[in-house]
Amino acid sequence: MNCKRFFSLLVLVFGLFGQPGFSFGQAEGNTAEVAPEGAEGPKKEGINITELVFGHVSDSHEWHFFSTKKENGEESPVAVPLPMIIYQPGTGLKIFSSHHFEDWHHGAEGSLVSNSYEGLHIEKKIKEKVVAEDGSKVYDLSITKNVVSMIIGVVLLLTIMLSASKKYQANGTNAPKGMQNFIEVVIIFIRDEVAIPNLGHNAKKFMPLLLTIFFFIWINNLLGLLPGGANFTGNIAVTAFLALVAFIVMIANSNKHFWSHLLNPPDVPFLVKCLLVLIELMSLIIKPVALMIRLFANMLAGHIVILSVICLIFIFAGISKVVGGVFIPVSLAFSVFMFMLELLVAAIQAFIFANLTAVFLGQSMEGGHDDHHDTEVHHSPKEIIA
Repeated sequence: MNCKRFFSLLVLVFGLFGQPGFSFGQAEGNTAEVAPEGAEGPKKEGINITELVFGHVSDSHEWHFFSTKKENGEESPVAVPLPMIIYQPGTGLKIFSSHHFEDWHHGAEGSLVSNSYEGLHIEKKIKEKVVAEDGSKVYDLSITKNVVSMIIGVVLLLTIMLSASKKYQANGTNAPKGMQNFIEVVIIFIRDEVAIPNLGHNAKKFMPLLLTIFFFIWINNLLGLLPGGANFTGNIAVTAFLALVAFIVMIANSNKHFWSHLLNPPDVPFLVKCLLVLIELMSLIIKPVALMIRLFANMLAGHIVILSVICLIFIFAGISKVVGGVFIPVSLAFSVFMFMLELLVAAIQAFIFANLTAVFLGQSMEGGHDDHHDTEVHHSPKEIIA
């Protein structure tokens, strides 16, 4: 993780130098001087590293893939506009396409500001925000890039699981084949390494939850690594909701033994007990927060590292074309290595989230010292998924 932290720091440092409008040139000597405020001057050419990196990892009202250059030198984005659903008190609900916001210019503090439409415009910094021209309250219910990515992930998850379930029902006791065989291996792994060790005789009850969490996170992690993919699991709102679901299930299934030891630790002095209760309550809140930040930080850092390494080509090319050319194979090789590493991290982070959810559930349902979990209970993948 030290490598990720280093390159994340690197891109942030370049981002600081990139504000409010500095951009790294594509070739030596192609950057123009900044004109005085309010005066017209030559436009700066090159790539704004900050906008490129954070434009990829942040949510958006359109699905942007890449940009092409017209004959006049202007960029023409290749993007899919998404439906915008805006509610304003007093004005009501507005539904329109995001393609109405086509013209962008630099506003205050380095932000990008779109043209106005229906009394609204978009301000884009690290994230996009819909703002009313009259300053009134805006509730943005739009179908953004992350929402579309989530829908795609859910459709894939349902397709894979329902297909495996139908094959189990059709084949009976016959040996699984193809995707069904792969799904069975994963289910057995989650059952034997996550559910049973942490939940004992309650393993079967929570297997659907653990499998849904694991496959949902894993599939969306992989979708985010595709070219032009959305950084869905690198959005803290998404990981916060997943952590909230795990927390609610944990609290809903907790028992008296859990709460008695949490609020009234036995055999300790009163003053120590007050301190322990405070610490235990803090740890209860920290559990979902740890789930939220762990997944968010790892997936966000992975995307930033890969983009930062690729952007180093343009940074060095701005210094010298020769240096930039020499660095291309180095940057691409390291990017491929990081991409392969992220494929592994995508599965590891899904496993960690599911495993910690099972650990917290097991702690909330743990009985007294005389109670024992039946750790030998096994259920076949057919019983779980069919």
